[in-house]
Amino acid sequence: MSILKSNEFRMPKTLLVGPNCVNSLDKEIKKLNKRKALVVTDMVMQEVGFVDRITGLLSKVGVDAEIFAEAPGEPTNIQVEKGLEIYHESGCDFLVGLGGGSPIDTAKAIGIVAANPGKITDYMGIEKVLNPIPPVVAIATTAGTGSEVTKFTIISDVENDVKMLIGSSNIIPEIAVSDPMFTLSVPPKTTAATGIDALCHAVEAYVSKKAQPLTDILALSAIRLISENLRQAWADGENIEARTNMMLAATQAGLAFSNASVTLIHGMSRPIGACFHIPHGISNAVLLPVWAEYTYIGNPKKFADIAAAMGENIEGLSILEAAYKTYEALKRLCSDIQIPPIRSLGIDKDKFEKMLPKMANDAIASGSPANNPRNVTQTDIIELYRKAW
Repeated sequence: MSILKSNEFRMPKTLLVGPNCVNSLDKEIKKLNKRKALVVTDMVMQEVGFVDRITGLLSKVGVDAEIFAEAPGEPTNIQVEKGLEIYHESGCDFLVGLGGGSPIDTAKAIGIVAANPGKITDYMGIEKVLNPIPPVVAIATTAGTGSEVTKFTIISDVENDVKMLIGSSNIIPEIAVSDPMFTLSVPPKTTAATGIDALCHAVEAYVSKKAQPLTDILALSAIRLISENLRQAWADGENIEARTNMMLAATQAGLAFSNASVTLIHGMSRPIGACFHIPHGISNAVLLPVWAEYTYIGNPKKFADIAAAMGENIEGLSILEAAYKTYEALKRLCSDIQIPPIRSLGIDKDKFEKMLPKMANDAIASGSPANNPRNVTQTDIIELYRKAW
């Protein structure tokens, strides 16, 4: 990374952050001058009353809402097409994504096909979305994916068992809301998975070959906050200070990786999710320590910075020794919050072994591994999968 080159940094036009910041959302939505929203969410958000809260804010400024509460745990092209049909039939002119990364990713994807020809499967890759999408209001209810601030959406192509990474500056949400009060009821397992997902975003953005000065600042801040608060948020979900710091960290990490990209972890995790229907956060988390042990030698200076940001004492150590401390710290954190190995996720070992060549090929094809500080081959990836088993 060099400051002696031009860089591009993109983010939502409006970002609301902090406890109860959602209460300002109606004023921001009024500025959009829109009539009807398609609220993309899931049944849990309806059951806990979050949908009613958001539609109430919309109605305060004269905006109607149609509810599409069928966003699955891992969004697919099928749900996108169904949501698009409802969007058009209901006369909607913008979208609200309410929930974790899945509803927000689904809302972005519906926006893509609402404003561009063809199917969502036509847009796998980077900067293939040529027309700006309708405004998206992204309201995060977990501290992890960062989708509320990013230019990415991940949609599964069910016919081909591929998790499609779609990236475009045209799909960044218009308004992003990161209110930690939505996260107080998130259970420990989800807190762990989404928290480590955010940490993956931060460390990958920091060491990515596409890193830049602004993303470095955000990534290191996110790493510190997660290291200091994830254990507490996992142990006591009602710890508002820990929840607030985790939500801020997830937002910072999202901004960082949206502009610096991710690396090998995400390249390897998407095939796990596509082939075995493992949630995105978990599929990232099970790979994090293995990735660090493999990769730290590729950029020991930055990995030493990560160790320091995680609170490791690196005084008197060589750069390489300090870099290795990152692997140890990540492994310890994952153990503390009970991140399981792949073998504990209900995956059949024989099927896992059989799918390894496809998963390795899909990982490389995603493009993310090309940003990794240490180069990687298909054979390397297969061995890393086995090590994470």
